[in-house]
Amino acid sequence: MSRHTPVRPVDVESLFPELLPFRRESVRLHPRPGAPTCKDSSVGGPLLWPFTEPWPVCREEHYDYTMNTTGRPEPAVPLVPIVQVHRADAPGVPFPEGTDLLQVLWCPYAHGEFCYPLPQVHWRDSSAVGDVLPTPTPAAGLPEDWYPEPCVVHPEQVAEYPSRDLPDELYDVLRGRFDALLTETGLRYSHHLAEAPGIKLGGYPGWTQEPVWPDCEGCGSRMEHLLTVSSWEFDGESWRTWLPDEDRADENESGGRRWKGDAHNPAALCLGDAGGVYVFECRTCPERPAGHWFDCS
Repeated sequence: MSRHTPVRPVDVESLFPELLPFRRESVRLHPRPGAPTCKDSSVGGPLLWPFTEPWPVCREEHYDYTMNTTGRPEPAVPLVPIVQVHRADAPGVPFPEGTDLLQVLWCPYAHGEFCYPLPQVHWRDSSAVGDVLPTPTPAAGLPEDWYPEPCVVHPEQVAEYPSRDLPDELYDVLRGRFDALLTETGLRYSHHLAEAPGIKLGGYPGWTQEPVWPDCEGCGSRMEHLLTVSSWEFDGESWRTWLPDEDRADENESGGRRWKGDAHNPAALCLGDAGGVYVFECRTCPERPAGHWFDCS
């Protein structure tokens, strides 16, 4: 079943024409529990990984919450699949020339001062993979809510506008109209009209805290947003405009909730409470180096 985000209840660009230059397109992946194969676009599913290429592992130091210590793992921990997306399922996302498959993995252990997972980005030509290496079973003892359950995806392209990334001077111009909209309609710009929540490609990061855009170590330019992996697909406010039509429940159909089944957290993630991992890339440097940031509530 495909997923469709409802049409916004107001015309954002008519109410706030100043936002038009900041419009971006993103691809909401709409993961839902399922049994994807290695040939499918997926969240948390098996990857189309070449048999001749070793599976990536993490050899960085890990923080152990149970022991309150930091140390290097023995043996090295295999990375876990986060997202695999074919170019056909990612309209508007600029793939490197000669590739048609994006794969993102990470080590779900806590790393560094801010206890973040460590993502890796791989771009491939799917026709050149040949024999496939089986995706390893996640190692015993991994923090289970730091990597997704296997999900099929239902990609949908949507328009976004910035909230936390809105320039201060423009926010000062629009604040009065944002407040008036809230008073008149109950719609909060940041929750209901700006960035799409959930797991998505492109657009604006779904920040939980203040924005932190990494710079490329090679050329010094600010990186572009590639992927947001959020704990939830929506929250207690944003569901009103971002919950897909197909997942909306009738009154009391889901025990008083407004959505069906696992739509709120289909991948069973909990990244530092309600946090997210944001993956970035430099599109100026030929090798497309990647960066990341992690925040939580």
